[in-house]
Formats: sequence, C-alpha cells, structure tokens
Amino acid sequence: MNLQKLLANLNIEKLNPLQEEVQAKANTGNDLVVLAPTGSGKTLAFLIPVLHNLREGQKGVQCLMMVPSRELGLQIEQVFKQMATGYKVICCYGGHSVKIERNNLIEAPAVLIGTPGRIAFHLRENNFDESTISTLVLDEFDKSLEFGFTNDMSFIIDCLRGLKQRILTSATKMDELPEFTGIKEHQTINYLGQQEVVPDLTLKRVDTLAEEKLEALFKLICKIGDHSMLIFCNHRETVDRISDLLIEEDLVHDIFHGGMEQDDRERALLKFRNGSVKILITTDLAARGLDIPEVEYIIHYQLPLTKEAFTHRNGRTARMKAKGTAYLIFANDEEFPYLDNDIEKEVIKGNYPIPPDSEWQTIYFAAGKKQKINKIDIVGFLIKIGGLNKEEIGLIEVKDLNTYAAVKRNLAQKLVKKLSAEKMKGKKIKVEIAR
Repeated sequence: MNLQKLLANLNIEKLNPLQEEVQAKANTGNDLVVLAPTGSGKTLAFLIPVLHNLREGQKGVQCLMMVPSRELGLQIEQVFKQMATGYKVICCYGGHSVKIERNNLIEAPAVLIGTPGRIAFHLRENNFDESTISTLVLDEFDKSLEFGFTNDMSFIIDCLRGLKQRILTSATKMDELPEFTGIKEHQTINYLGQQEVVPDLTLKRVDTLAEEKLEALFKLICKIGDHSMLIFCNHRETVDRISDLLIEEDLVHDIFHGGMEQDDRERALLKFRNGSVKILITTDLAARGLDIPEVEYIIHYQLPLTKEAFTHRNGRTARMKAKGTAYLIFANDEEFPYLDNDIEKEVIKGNYPIPPDSEWQTIYFAAGKKQKINKIDIVGFLIKIGGLNKEEIGLIEVKDLNTYAAVKRNLAQKLVKKLSAEKMKGKKIKVEIAR
C-alpha cells in the first residue's frame, strides 16, 4: 500500500492527527472505537486500515461496512474509488435496484458497503458469502441505533464468524457498547473534545414572532444573498411549507428529507454539490454523513431539542478549520438550555433583493456506467457536439443508469435541444434539464 499515492489521488498532502492515530492503532490488529465529530476526516481514517487488511488475489468479500444511510454509503464508495486501489467496491441500499446489486455481487467485491436492512436481505438470500469477511466497519453506529437498525445489525454480525478486526465510529460517546457488536477488548480514540476539529463558527440569532417566522426566513435568505446555505427543520411538513414559499417567490432551491424517493434525494444532493442549487431545505437527515460541499451558511428555522443534534447540523459548515456562520431563528422568545444567552443578534429590516439564480444548471443524460458511458464521453459530447468550452462545464457525475452534468445556465436550454438530436457512441440518448 503506497500511502502517498493514495493521498495524492485524494488531493490530500498528509494525514491529520486523527487519521494518523487510527492508522497506528489499527496496525496492532485490535478492535477500535473511534469517537469523532462531523468533518474530522474519519472516513479516510478507517479506509486506510481497511485497505491494509485487504489481500490481493483473495476471492470473496473481505470487508463489510455498515452505514445508517444510503447517502453515507455512496460517499464512502466514492472516496474509496477515488483512492484508485484496484479493489472492487459496491454499495447496496434500499431504493436501489435489487437486480443490479445481485448481479454486482456475482463477482464478489473486496469491499461491500451497505445499509443494515439491505445487507441483511442479501445475506438471507445467499447473494454473497459472508465467511470470507475479516474486517467489519460500523460507521456512524450511534445513528444506526437511532434509526432502528439494531435487529438487522445483530443478525448480520452474528453471521460473521471469520472477523479479525472491528472498527466502530460514532459522533457520540456511549456508556457501553451493545453486546451484539462483539467488541470487547478494544482501543478507544476520542476526538470529540479535541481543539483540532473545533469549527470557527459564528452564531447569530434572529428574533421574530411565530406568525412572522416564514417572512423572517425569506428576508434572511435574501440578505445572505448569493451563497450556499442549508436550512434545517425538525419536520418534513415544515420543509415542504418553506419550499412552497420559495416556489411562490421563484427562488431556485431543493428539498431533502426521508419521505422522498431515493432518486429524488440523490438528485437534490447532486444539484447542491455541483452548485446549480444553492439553497437546500432539509431535516436532520442532512446533518451528517453526506457527500456535500462546504456550506457557507446554516439556518436553523427550527432548533433541535438537543445540543448533540445542534452540533451535528453545524458540522456541515466551518469544517476542518474553515469558517462558517449559523443563524438561529427564535420565535416569541424561545430559549434552549444548551445555548448561551449572549448570542449576537442579527437585525433584519427593510427589503433585500432576491438572490440571482446560480450560474450553473444541471443536465440529465439517460445513460450511465451500465451503458459504458464515462466522464470523458460526456465531456467530449458537450464540447464537440454541444460547442461548449471547458470553462462552461461544471461537475459531472456518472451513475449506473444515468449521468448529470452542470453547465452554464444561460446555455442549458439551447444545449439540450442541440444534444437531443445527436448520438453518443452511435445511440440517441435522452437529454433534458434535471428537475
């Protein structure tokens, strides 16, 4: 394992202290419990020891990683692929095609990532051989417990008879680990209180009346202006209510919550990643473990009940020593015990101009990896057929059955008409604006 080459593939110069400590203690072969907040680099921290444990030429699944959400699993898969290790990795989760996953498991990957429910399904269906698994990663274990995956995780771990090392990560400290994890003698790495990962976060409060809360939010969005922002709510219904307001005001945005179809959730995150949408309204589902870029502003439209949840939300900004701002909207003198009383007040008066639409817009192509399409194909199609230059093309993401590309918004409509009449690799492919 050439560590420097792996880091270069990830555009990282060196490991941070957490990653170095995890690597050193994992090399002893002991089970590990890693306590670390969002934004601390824990994904790479456990991927390095996982890679160290993999054996070239060995058939079957060697490492199983269980995650609480589909988005987190896909993020880990993406990082592992970017490392360019040569080992096969696949991600299984609810909402994804069972047929595609079953076919992918025929030639077993070295690394299998998945949500407990879907992994348990494949295990019961004998779609992979669990006897070859020697490394188990339970990422964001506390969240998996919170989501009610205890029975599935217990069933899966009980089937893993050949485990040599277990790595558990959590953003909260537990008094004791559940017996079903099989973790008894272990080393704990605790970075929950470390200064190295404390964000440079500015908190500001906005005071308003309950009946004027939506109006206050809209004014705040306009005052923040042309910047990326996450708006957190406690309930799906509130997300939808805010979205209705922004639709009325013709303000480009997207939503993200557990009541949405998986394809819609993935598309919302994708558009937020590539910058074609700068406002994402969400529940705590987006508080951690998602592959989204550094967010400049967090707005708590509804504050969570616990400090822990508040911390996880704020972890989407001011990550890894960067700076960020979190706005807290208080109605009718609301107070929360975990907050200080001297938070700076943000005054919102008058009218502010509505932020302009992003300069980017997302184009959808109805073809992906299964049709042998890659990023180079898409770039060539956009430049040679679409007439774009490189500066007019943004982030491209190729999925199993489709592809999304960010292009300059002012060119998007004409581009779709032009590309719809052309062929890619000898075949006509549906091209449209991603909704």
